[in-house]
Amino acid sequence: MDNTQQYGQMNLNLPHDVVPLPSQGLFYKNKKKSLKVGYLTAQDENILLSTNGNKNIITTLLKNKIYEPDFNINELLDGDAEAILIFLRNTAFGSDYNFKLKDPKTGKEFESTIMLDELDIIQPKIKPNNEGLFEFNLPKSGVNVKCRLLSINETTELSSLEESYPNGVIIPIVTKKLEKYIVSIDGDTNRENIATFVNTLPIMDSKFIRNTMSDCEPRLDLNRTVMAPSGEKVNVRITFGAEFFRPFF
Repeated sequence: MDNTQQYGQMNLNLPHDVVPLPSQGLFYKNKKKSLKVGYLTAQDENILLSTNGNKNIITTLLKNKIYEPDFNINELLDGDAEAILIFLRNTAFGSDYNFKLKDPKTGKEFESTIMLDELDIIQPKIKPNNEGLFEFNLPKSGVNVKCRLLSINETTELSSLEESYPNGVIIPIVTKKLEKYIVSIDGDTNRENIATFVNTLPIMDSKFIRNTMSDCEPRLDLNRTVMAPSGEKVNVRITFGAEFFRPFF
C-alpha cells in the first residue's frame, strides 16, 4: 500500500461526510454503497497549488480524502470518483461551476453557470451479472464475451500510454483498452489468447465493446446544454483535472 493511500486512512477521525456512490457498490468486493470522504483542508491547498505532477493531483486528492481502511482506492470506478470530486468541490467552494464558452453564432465569449449539486445519476439499462461482469455476443464475429468496467487506476494508466511510447510509434490505446475490458472470450480467460483475439477483432466488434461498456457504468450526467446570448444552444461537458479546482486560486 502506498504512502498516499495510508495518509487518508490515518485520518478516519477527522470531520467527514458519507458520499453515496453511483455504482451502489455493485462492482466492489466489499459492496460498499457509500464512502466516508473528508473535507478539503488548508493542507490540500498545497496539492491544488502545486505545479508538479499536475496529472496526479486528482488521484492524490482521492487517496487523501477517502477515509476507508478496507477500500482500495485504485479500484475506484471513474463514475464514483467523479461523484467524490463533486462533493469535495461543493463542500469547499460551493456548487456554482462558472465557465466561459464561445457563442457559435457571434464567435464572442460568454459566461455560464452550472449548479453541481443538481447533477443527476445515470443508471444504465444494462445490468451486470452476479460477478459484476457484462456478457454479450459481438455483432460481427458472434463471439460471446464477458467484460468488466475499468478502475480509475486503469484509465489513468491508459491516458499515460502516450508518454511511454517514442515519437512516431503507433500508440495501441484501442487494443490496450479492449484487453482491459475483456475478461473472457467464449469462456476462455487466458490473457494471451485475449490479447491475440483483440488484435484481430473486426472494427464493428471493437466499437461495439467500447460503446457498450461506456454506457454500462453508473455515473453522474456531466453533459449540459446552455443558451448563448444569440439564442443558440451550446453543449458543454464537465471535465475533471487540476483546473476543476484551480479557478479559486
